[in-house]
Amino acid sequence: MAQNSTIEWTNATWNPVTGCTKISAGCDNCYAERFSERFRDVPGHPFEHGFDLMLRPERLEQPLTWKKSKMIFVNSMSDLFHKQVPSDFIAKVFETMERADWHIFQVLTKRSSLMKRFVNARYKDKPVPDHIWLGTSVEDETKRSRIKHLQDTNAEVRFLSIEPLIGAPGQLNLSDIQWVIVGGESGPHARPMQLSWARSVRDQCVEQHVSFFFKQWGGFRPKSGGRELDGREWNEFPEISTIPAKTNQLYVASG
Repeated sequence: MAQNSTIEWTNATWNPVTGCTKISAGCDNCYAERFSERFRDVPGHPFEHGFDLMLRPERLEQPLTWKKSKMIFVNSMSDLFHKQVPSDFIAKVFETMERADWHIFQVLTKRSSLMKRFVNARYKDKPVPDHIWLGTSVEDETKRSRIKHLQDTNAEVRFLSIEPLIGAPGQLNLSDIQWVIVGGESGPHARPMQLSWARSVRDQCVEQHVSFFFKQWGGFRPKSGGRELDGREWNEFPEISTIPAKTNQLYVASG
């Protein structure tokens, strides 16, 4: 848990689950795994078990103690819809998010089909409340099927994290997608992101009237390449009036 986050598109992180397993090429150089494994076998450390998947029930109600409105990235160190996370535990996470409706929750998964199944069973008659944003990761054109899963999920705010962008994105159908984040990979084995790939996503967002956020070029360190794309920063957010402010650099897209 972190009440403050250095991630440009959120305020805080909340990790009721930690640890994960790789599912696609975008996971190859996972920052969360790299960080967690540094502390494996350190007695008493939160990551004493490295990146093994672990449920953290003691953290389930943390957002209820944060009285100031925040944007909260859910499970920055895991994937809520990992097949080893029991559905009743996922339900408890959603119960907390439903109760803490003064926050914005950003739920991001690579397991988009499992998210669709859970959400559509839980919210049969109405969509997920609009303070709970649901997203999926798409690292290149081979993972565009995740977008369709997300579009078929009963939500009001849907977003894509195209990070790390490790290949050409191809043609993107952004119908019913409110927000797209793009970023390059970081770390000692970072795969470079080509300018044409980032421009392609940006241009498709502009053409399809979808808010676009350019997070980073990446490199050895996350901020190695800066955040400008074609001479400017792109910091757009979905047009949701209840978004809590993070810094003066974050703003709601105007259209």
